[in-house]
Amino acid sequence: MDNIPIKKMGADGINPNLDLPEEVKAALQNDIDNAQATAPAAPVQHDFPTEVIELPSEGHFYDPSSPLSNGKLELKYMTAKEEDILTSQNLIKKGVVLDKLLESLIVTPGVTPDDILVGDRNAVFVAARILAYGSKYEAKVVCPKCGEENDVSIELTKLTNKEFDFSGFTKGVNEFEFELPISRKVVRYKLLKGKDEKNIEEELKALSKLNKNGPSHEVTTRLKHVIVSVDGDDKRGIVNAFVDNMPSQDARELRKHIKEHSPDFDMTFDFTCEHCDHEGRIQMPMGINFFWPDAEL
Repeated sequence: MDNIPIKKMGADGINPNLDLPEEVKAALQNDIDNAQATAPAAPVQHDFPTEVIELPSEGHFYDPSSPLSNGKLELKYMTAKEEDILTSQNLIKKGVVLDKLLESLIVTPGVTPDDILVGDRNAVFVAARILAYGSKYEAKVVCPKCGEENDVSIELTKLTNKEFDFSGFTKGVNEFEFELPISRKVVRYKLLKGKDEKNIEEELKALSKLNKNGPSHEVTTRLKHVIVSVDGDDKRGIVNAFVDNMPSQDARELRKHIKEHSPDFDMTFDFTCEHCDHEGRIQMPMGINFFWPDAEL
């Protein structure tokens, strides 16, 4: 069929005047329809500079219908408008300043900060900072050995995605199983997105107001949002009751398992203490000058 005259793919499909059996025409039209459905969209031209960010998740754990399922996110360079967002005391007090910043920077159609997995958000924040102020990040860190404060200069472009083997996971599915070591219960859990983090923060604030002098509910609240079901039962009352009575070793092992089996951005860097010469990799601090380098001036 190499020489059969077929029109270019478009609204008209194949040439209806072709002298071919109907089943052949139908098969050809089906091939054309499939090619049109899967053809990459033409890049959108913007009148401002943008960069495409490679996400640590590679899009693996997003629904196939999500624009993030291709593992990329397009961001624009920060402007004076975004600096206004970063310095808004109202947004800072509400705790939504970084969400508003991302909302303003994201160019990819159909994506909001609520949709992005937490591990991917870390990579996006670092990329946004590099685009805005360059790759050098001057910060202060406390030595984990001697407790003394150190001035450090971190090269952000040296930070990378954590190594992650996707071969054992089903693409497009954000649910995973883990058997707890003490209770022997099998829990299904999910990787959290921006919306989940927002809901957790709101819930913690409400609990804090109700019981100002009580203990923090950080661990149990987070687990209640992470766990989808217990031994196949996904009723929220069952999940919540289980978390409230969960053996501490189970909780600790589940958190450890999730951390080790989640795609993320490596936010650690090589550190040498100027006071005691201790060396190691430590967590990068995210102080106010991460997005506002001249805040101290």
